[in-house]
Amino acid sequence: MSGHSKWSTIKRKKGALDAKRSKIFTKIIKEISVAVRESGPEPDGNPRLRLAIQSAKAANMPKENMERAIKKGSGADEAHYTEITYEGYAPHGVAVYVECLTDNLNRTVASVRSAFSKHGGALGTNGSLDFLFDRKGVFVLKQAESTLDEEAFTFELIDAGAEEVVFEEEYITIYCAMEDFGALQKKVESLALEVETAELQRIPKTTVTLNDDALRKVLKLIDVLEDDDDVQKVYHNVELSQMQLANLEA
Repeated sequence: MSGHSKWSTIKRKKGALDAKRSKIFTKIIKEISVAVRESGPEPDGNPRLRLAIQSAKAANMPKENMERAIKKGSGADEAHYTEITYEGYAPHGVAVYVECLTDNLNRTVASVRSAFSKHGGALGTNGSLDFLFDRKGVFVLKQAESTLDEEAFTFELIDAGAEEVVFEEEYITIYCAMEDFGALQKKVESLALEVETAELQRIPKTTVTLNDDALRKVLKLIDVLEDDDDVQKVYHNVELSQMQLANLEA
């Protein structure tokens, strides 16, 4: 879990959210569209839409953009997106799991396959990486109170279904089993803390370490995949050392 958490922290610190805001908005709008088609336009009765709206707020998406996306998702002429995943290996045996939303499967598989092959990786068969990743709920909160009683706070969250609570500088990361996500989401929403992200993620059970040159090659592939409009999320099992973290943050 630690490697994935650190990579999330790196992306926050590097300002990736601002640098790729337009693409992030596109991905969130797609998620809103699918959520509305699945369970309707009311967030109270649609947990997936509620999560998408949380992501939109965390990305500083204007309210009118969210409302327009919900309205558009309810329309009969809205594009129908298919959810599909791809699994493969980056250079040096790094496992990579790609989640997509697309209105053109042929385009998406060609693009994902091209990214892997051009950057020294290879696509595998679906299910080939299931043994390497756990599906977990992950909440990232901003820690506003310096006087927060971490022990009491942790026990309160464990009572609501949390498996692990990690305190990192100004952030709190909470992990839970997939089946406890809904209950913990309600608990988190009741807290007087800002929710930066709340989502289901694929957390690696085991990680690999790489030297700097190998790491740069792997991260290039991950960046290319994340830059694809059809790709929603990319997960991997790279573990970064403290020195590599410092170099990336520089």
